[in-house]
Amino acid sequence: MAKVTRIAYSKNLNQGKYYQLLKIASRLGRLRSEVWQQYGSIKGVGKTHREIRGRWLAEKREFDVPARLWKETLRDTFADIVMYRESAKVKVRKAIYKRTEDESERKRLYTLLKSNRWLEDDYLRRMMRKYFKHGKTQVDNQIILDTGCYTAFERNGQAWIKVMGPERGKRIAIPLDTNRLPSGTLRLILRNGRIEVHYVVESDECCTKPCGDKKIGIDKGYSEVFVDSDGLVHGDGLGEKLSAESDYLKTKYQFRNKLKAIAEANPHKREAILKHNLGRKKLVKRKQKHTKQVRDKVFKAVHSVVDKGKIIACEDLSAQIKSQKQYRKDTKRRLSGWVKGLINEALQSVSQRRGSTLVFVNCAYTSQMDSRYGVLLGHRNGEKFYCFDGVVLDADENAARNILARKDDPEIQSWTPYKEVKSILLERTEQFKQRLGLLKQDSSCNELKFKLPLSTESELPLNNFE
Repeated sequence: MAKVTRIAYSKNLNQGKYYQLLKIASRLGRLRSEVWQQYGSIKGVGKTHREIRGRWLAEKREFDVPARLWKETLRDTFADIVMYRESAKVKVRKAIYKRTEDESERKRLYTLLKSNRWLEDDYLRRMMRKYFKHGKTQVDNQIILDTGCYTAFERNGQAWIKVMGPERGKRIAIPLDTNRLPSGTLRLILRNGRIEVHYVVESDECCTKPCGDKKIGIDKGYSEVFVDSDGLVHGDGLGEKLSAESDYLKTKYQFRNKLKAIAEANPHKREAILKHNLGRKKLVKRKQKHTKQVRDKVFKAVHSVVDKGKIIACEDLSAQIKSQKQYRKDTKRRLSGWVKGLINEALQSVSQRRGSTLVFVNCAYTSQMDSRYGVLLGHRNGEKFYCFDGVVLDADENAARNILARKDDPEIQSWTPYKEVKSILLERTEQFKQRLGLLKQDSSCNELKFKLPLSTESELPLNNFE
């Protein structure tokens, strides 16, 4: 059963309590930094947080916080290090696959890598040092609480939690803005005088709405979140919001850089400028507000798609997008703010909770194909796709239909290189042209020839040109 994270916020919290918790989080932040410094690279391979905890207890180390808190922080930090190491292994596996075609050698290297014995092989050691750089952290505003570090209760229809404080036997009561009692391991994040309480719930507890019953393809976009294969737009206005925020930050930081230059050139003005003009509180609040608005729009768009689709085909954009097209500086800056990762996160989370199937397909040339015939004829210009026979299609809807068709394409898999995809599509295009030439020679097909532009479904099947 899937699990999702829920966030509750403190409500009318006494600032004295906040500063007590902030002091604890700062001390735990130093512990996090030390763990990353000592075990965030090769030195941490083969070690566990329990082994480190046991040694620290034997040495009777003191961290000026309750023991349960630093133990949970150690466990959480070590889990982050392990996750960071495993993500590096993904890149090393790809390097191994490209390096050798010998299956026995691949298996040997994969086994050493999986069992954390990669230090025994010079090649694996070199690759891991390349992709597994020494990590570090600056997180000093988080507190991890297991079930023994807090108690949750309800008072007057409002949820409260009591957490361990700096003084033994005295817990700090925190009022929350919900009536739902958090459970399990909690993560407290302290930001701008308020506390976020992150906790995990089962997906069935938070969403019971079923998915739709259709098969649809979706094209991810910048101006909108998605356009589906039926031509419907989901999450319209995303691009306007992203571009407006990017333009604001550009102007804002231009003025801040000027002030920073003045402060560096005039030492007698430096203190006043740093204090009154170069703070980050407003910027942080604005960023949080913008992130919430964008996240809300993306998740609503995904729910709208899942309301329709039982099986959803979308592009696999996990690889780096390399384009030779030259954009203006402003355009590149705006496009760099595209929330591709957030869209993928929302798709996977919502589809898993609501029971729909998400299928990732190869993204190569999906925007350059004519979706009616599945061939590389025509060209895209902005929001329009101009077909070889004069028909003009909506570019995003055309791409979404190509994505849906590619889900069942036996020749093009998600891992097929783009050059191989291009050769397959060119071959199909040549077959289509030959077939179309035969139709032109046959006088009995002249009427069919003029009806082709009006057809929305291919009368020449994609995989049956023979």
